[in-house]
Amino acid sequence: MYCDTQLFIDGQWRPAATGATLDIENPATETVIGHVAKACETDLEQAVTAASTAFKTWKARSPLERAKIMRRAAELLRERVERIAELMTQEQGKPLAQSRAELLGAAETIDWFAGEAQRGYGQVIPARADDVQQLAIKHPVGVVAAFTPWNFPVNQVVRKLSAALATGCTIIVKGPEETPASPAELVRAFSDAGVPAGVINLVYGVPAEVSEYLVPHPGVAKISFTGSTPVGKHLASLAGQHMKRATMELGGHAPVLIFDDADLDAAAKEMAQAKFRNAGQVCIAPTRFLVQASVYEAFLDKFVAEVRALVQGNGMSEGVTIGPMVHARARDNVAAFVEDAVERGATVLAGGARGDGAGYFFQPTVLKDVPTDARAWSEEPFGPVALFNRFETYDEAVAEANRLPFGLAAYAYARDHRTVSNLTRDIESGMLTINHNGIGLQETPFGGIKESGYGTEGGSEAIESYLETRYVSQGAR
Repeated sequence: MYCDTQLFIDGQWRPAATGATLDIENPATETVIGHVAKACETDLEQAVTAASTAFKTWKARSPLERAKIMRRAAELLRERVERIAELMTQEQGKPLAQSRAELLGAAETIDWFAGEAQRGYGQVIPARADDVQQLAIKHPVGVVAAFTPWNFPVNQVVRKLSAALATGCTIIVKGPEETPASPAELVRAFSDAGVPAGVINLVYGVPAEVSEYLVPHPGVAKISFTGSTPVGKHLASLAGQHMKRATMELGGHAPVLIFDDADLDAAAKEMAQAKFRNAGQVCIAPTRFLVQASVYEAFLDKFVAEVRALVQGNGMSEGVTIGPMVHARARDNVAAFVEDAVERGATVLAGGARGDGAGYFFQPTVLKDVPTDARAWSEEPFGPVALFNRFETYDEAVAEANRLPFGLAAYAYARDHRTVSNLTRDIESGMLTINHNGIGLQETPFGGIKESGYGTEGGSEAIESYLETRYVSQGAR
């Protein structure tokens, strides 16, 4: 059963100071299923105050203590997977199996960062004099303001939240208004695990109003944002004006390079699964398929067969493998991209239309021979649309893969050792996976380059942006 969602400030679940709320829709039925509290400036100021006060004591907790609490939160999350997965599917639309997988992955993320809590190493720097000791010491930066999207309501929050807590920071999460209940349950698991009041604060509201208040606030030391490139640029600029640290995980338009010696069966299966997971609403989703001409038609046949096997429907129903898009705007945006591509000469091999009846459904779509001047070929469609074109030479494929200003994720399939080696050098992307789908693991870097942002939210480097280095030189006198 779905429930209304309140703000979590200073250890208390509470309504907004004004009592204002926002409606929550089930995207599979277009019905209002609940409400979420809409924060005002009073709520935001109280959240900053609570986080600032709690920082003084949380940073003093030993890394071992923080890790124990985090691991308990991971245990609680695993115990509550079934109930939270149902909430996530109702508010976001993804099939239950994908909701469960997201939550179990979130528990792994918490465990990973709990381990990192005990590895915030500094340095002892060899001194020039025998009676001098030189130290580089790591300290938590302070209060973090994190802004997260709706496509992975828990996974997007848990990386920022876990990194902050592991390093001794406190945090204010601006959660996604479209999908508020599942991240609230994540926060509840941390609270029930023993995280002190004020260490975690969760707010919802009008995104621009919340960010314009929190980013320049003198009580906030670091910003972490996941979302579109235009919004990310604005927040990065605002953070820069106030000398705030920022991690930006922004938009992508991931190319997939299929060479003529690739394992076409494996590539078709793995890339179809990756493309249409979460109805294509994934920042790292493979989108522009560049296939060598000699295997172009053969690969398309295999890929389309995989797409036709997908079952679209309400994510709560058994056997469904692709759900609706999150809201009408997202669905209509994808429809406009497809219409534009077809008008310019693309051929529809599968899908291509809105779903019938209620719900924000768009059919899983494959477009062949997409012209390079089609909007979707250069603007991220962020939906269940796979775009195909062919190439002749390696250089041609790499030039097209690198043409756009984005550089978040890229995929490639090839057996030739020289091709694989050259791709690792030539593809301009923060993440490249070759001959399998290996992106998004907790122990590996996760982030982009170029206009896809900067910083990483995975791997051993993920905690660095939550820590500052202080140098201490101590003489014997």
